[in-house]
Amino acid sequence: MIYLLRHGEITGASTKRFIGQTDVGLSRAGLDQANFWQKYFSGIHLDRVFSSPLSRAVHTAEIVSGLARDQITLMEELKEINLGEWDGKTFQKIKEQFPGQWEKRGNDLTGYRPPRGESFSDLSKRILPVFRGISAGPTGNILIVAHAGVNRMILCSLLKKELEDLFIIPQAYGCLNLIDNEGKELRVQELNLIPE
Repeated sequence: MIYLLRHGEITGASTKRFIGQTDVGLSRAGLDQANFWQKYFSGIHLDRVFSSPLSRAVHTAEIVSGLARDQITLMEELKEINLGEWDGKTFQKIKEQFPGQWEKRGNDLTGYRPPRGESFSDLSKRILPVFRGISAGPTGNILIVAHAGVNRMILCSLLKKELEDLFIIPQAYGCLNLIDNEGKELRVQELNLIPE
């Protein structure tokens, strides 16, 4: 089984802002979400654990897997989308600072690149080969801790959805997706399981 997990809730999550590769930590709720999954995984042997190197993902991976940071394979490619000059800014600030760019993004969500950033199309090209590499390795239980954008790219591909449909795939903070890796084709078994 491939366990594709989104990191727990981040500090300042209530403010609507673009958080791509800005390194922010987990909130109290985020720690609780990670601890919930730690109990779930305590009875599951994990053969391999991969994580984005951003602290919100690594911290989630450490808690959930019970492994130390140096026992987790950190992959730069699993980082969230690079939002360039928009990263860390509130939606309101972007609308005020980049009104024309904001409109362009609205007209082309998958192809638009913020200044010095990536588009979702770029992100897909970065993520999918890495995910294929991980899933082509030995089967068994694999945990991947990443981000909403990253997970949606993987799930879009597996569910054979168009990139334009990426936002209809729910990915709540701390959610778990189950991907069956035992057959000839990877199959999404569960989507957006939320800690209770």
